[in-house]
Amino acid sequence: MPVKSLPSLPAPPPATSPLIPHGEAAAYGDLLSPDPHTDAELAALLRLLTAPPPTRIASVVVGHSRDAASCSAAAAFVEAWRAMGREVLAVIDWPEVAASWLRAANRFTAEEPDAWVVAAAPLGWAQMSRRLRHGTDWDPARTYGFASLGDSRIPALAGVATLQGMRGATADGGSVWTIDRGWVTQQVAVPPTGSSPPVARCT
Repeated sequence: MPVKSLPSLPAPPPATSPLIPHGEAAAYGDLLSPDPHTDAELAALLRLLTAPPPTRIASVVVGHSRDAASCSAAAAFVEAWRAMGREVLAVIDWPEVAASWLRAANRFTAEEPDAWVVAAAPLGWAQMSRRLRHGTDWDPARTYGFASLGDSRIPALAGVATLQGMRGATADGGSVWTIDRGWVTQQVAVPPTGSSPPVARCT
């Protein structure tokens, strides 16, 4: 009696890679390393984190890339945050080029902070955020960044939903930037007395 062969099952669809495809970043121009942070920028970021939200932010995890400006910004934030009597649970760094960023992503989310704070070069953060979004329970809406990350090319590279809700301060400290549906908008942090309500604008 002949043996009937079973029909072959279709191959499973390939998993979506969290990594930015080779060559795609080049389409967004030269993503330079950050400029050194300013005192006004740091002060604005601290105000943003300590403004009265529904829940008080007491503990943070700080992440940074390994360029000199990002290392310095992260160290300055840690010192200022601790001086305010608040807690830094961990400080994590990552390279601009890596095989997957998985180890850094797991370390970044190993603790349970009230918020994450990021000082980083744009391309490395775009890669890192994609890995975080694909493989961890990280929440971009609880993530705050220095001015270098308020660049519309970053959500374009990371993916529209990857950085939804992330916020940060501009270099002059006068505005707050927010990532919303793939756009980076800026709003005056503290409008002058008697002025019209601030108007968000895309950058």
